[in-house]
Amino acid sequence: MSESGSNPVDFLSHNRAAWDRQAAEEREWSRPVSSELIASARRGDWRVHLTPRPLPAHWLGDVRGLRILCLASAGGQQAPVLAAAGAQVTVFDLSDEQLRQDRRVAERDGLELETVQGDMRDLGAFADERFDIVFHPISNLYVPDVRPVWRECHRVLKAGGALLASFYNPVVFIGDRDPALAGQGLLRPTYKLPYSDMKDLPAEALERKRQGGEALVFGHSLIDLIGGQLDAGFVIDGFLEDDQPNPRFLVDRFMPTFLATRALKKNPA
Repeated sequence: MSESGSNPVDFLSHNRAAWDRQAAEEREWSRPVSSELIASARRGDWRVHLTPRPLPAHWLGDVRGLRILCLASAGGQQAPVLAAAGAQVTVFDLSDEQLRQDRRVAERDGLELETVQGDMRDLGAFADERFDIVFHPISNLYVPDVRPVWRECHRVLKAGGALLASFYNPVVFIGDRDPALAGQGLLRPTYKLPYSDMKDLPAEALERKRQGGEALVFGHSLIDLIGGQLDAGFVIDGFLEDDQPNPRFLVDRFMPTFLATRALKKNPA
């Protein structure tokens, strides 16, 4: 918990409510996939996303029979496709309404998947070495420290298991968000990494986000996003960049701002 002025900000409760709202409104990342897409996945024709473009097929391979944890990945999109493709899927998310979207698809299309509500930094609901794969699309910008996430992912993965994770290039967090500057094609570096809405936004801007029900975000350094995985015991064997198809920030127009890693839990020597 942090503070803005005299009003305490409980970012976890706030973000949970923000994503509950997004799910209720079926926004982009809360809109369940169609029955047609699930039928295709059952036939072996499927794709999932860590970034806007479909994930390279070899990053996951044949998922039939594998235990997959979709971490902070609810919304009725990725997990049902993986379940239809034959995986044993567990979805873990902070938002009950996001999880409800996955259950809706499962009930509609006769899929088996488990949903668990909680904070991605604490996977104590799961035993050590329970999963073959952790699938973690962009979401760790909603917690102030990603290193506990990497440590917990390492713990719940089997030896030789893979963590597939995506996140924003930290450069997106450093610039002034003034639309007038963007309109002039100007980028003004304003915020130093690591970034935090709660600490770095002016009080009035933070209050607008709170009152508007927008999720509060945190910008992490590469030493935490990538170095943190290495420190947790992973070996990174895949890396990709992707462009923002609908640029929100000026920098999105000039460089790919989505990053994704495939990291393996080393087998004991």
